[in-house]
Amino acid sequence: MRRAVCPGSFDPLHNGHLEIIARACNLFDEIIVAVSTNPAKSYRFTLEERLQMTRETLSALRGITIEAMGEGLLAEFCRRHGADAIVRGVRTSADFTFEVPMATMNRHLTGVETVFLAADAAYVHLSSTLLKEVASLGGDISGFVPRSVYRRMTAPSPGRA
Repeated sequence: MRRAVCPGSFDPLHNGHLEIIARACNLFDEIIVAVSTNPAKSYRFTLEERLQMTRETLSALRGITIEAMGEGLLAEFCRRHGADAIVRGVRTSADFTFEVPMATMNRHLTGVETVFLAADAAYVHLSSTLLKEVASLGGDISGFVPRSVYRRMTAPSPGRA
């Protein structure tokens, strides 16, 4: 059985993420969607909220497990879970340039390979940061995020910016 990890903070999960995860399902027998938290980042949603939205959205896909990545290195998470590969979506050459050193280090640390999937042209412009900004300014992001995410992004929530 071939197992891969699709890591990300998914704050919020958007259709570009979904497209990469769905394509990964065609390449591997099992996908672990690892929801991560980076202490250097500021999040719109809590880890629990991000896990919940991801579970709601991906429940129809077979062979998917959704887990909090926890602390530590992605390469070690992959080793603990017996993953053969990490799947990363790339939108531009800048993404690729950013990802290659991490992929090389992950392979060096534990032998896990990284598979890069080029984003579909329909999603090349999407980023979680951009979607949060557009939504915060009243823009319509309904065509770019799953329903469960859209509901949460547009619901009034005191104390959140």
